[in-house]
Amino acid sequence: MGTSRCHNRPVQRVAILIFDDVEVLDFCGPFEVLASARVPGDAPRSERPRAFEVFTVTAKPGIVTCRGGLRVEPTYSFADCPRPDILVIPGGYGVETARRDPAIVAWVRDRSAEATLTTSVCTGAFLLAQAGLLDGQPATTHWAEIAAFRREFPAIDVRDDHRIVDLGPIITSAGVSAGLDMALHLINRVHGEAAARETARSIEYRWEPVPTLVASPN
Repeated sequence: MGTSRCHNRPVQRVAILIFDDVEVLDFCGPFEVLASARVPGDAPRSERPRAFEVFTVTAKPGIVTCRGGLRVEPTYSFADCPRPDILVIPGGYGVETARRDPAIVAWVRDRSAEATLTTSVCTGAFLLAQAGLLDGQPATTHWAEIAAFRREFPAIDVRDDHRIVDLGPIITSAGVSAGLDMALHLINRVHGEAAARETARSIEYRWEPVPTLVASPN
């Protein structure tokens, strides 16, 4: 077997926060997409290493009961979670409880400060906003929560005209299935469009870059 040539870039750690009543596709979608991505190179896909090390994390050890009753055992708790390069904050009904928990809000704020990239799916943007990460910036969330987002966080430029808002260090995306597009957008940013298209094909997802607001942080 010949020597494969891949991009000389370390595998990035992706921490996906989960909590009771989290929306399943909000976190499983990005997990599947990012865990399926391979480092670009000339070798066959099956011979190339994963582009991301993806894991779930929750505030305390124990089973998380997701929306719909799915039970998930997180990979880590806050106490033993390795430092992530990328942070994914999903949404769901459980966000309302999560964002009222000072320990969760502080963890999101602190890990975001250390990470290269922080992302949200759906109402996960409310948790980023609660942590003060979106003040004065454009952001988006699930269409049904746009009005509430504007009312509660008037300092945020809430956008309902883009599925993804990319500020560089922070990406917010619209609801539920938008997490798939957000994750592919992330791969496109980190490893290029060819890698994103290869990943989309591997999961049989018809991906095309979606309306995205790209802006510099204020």
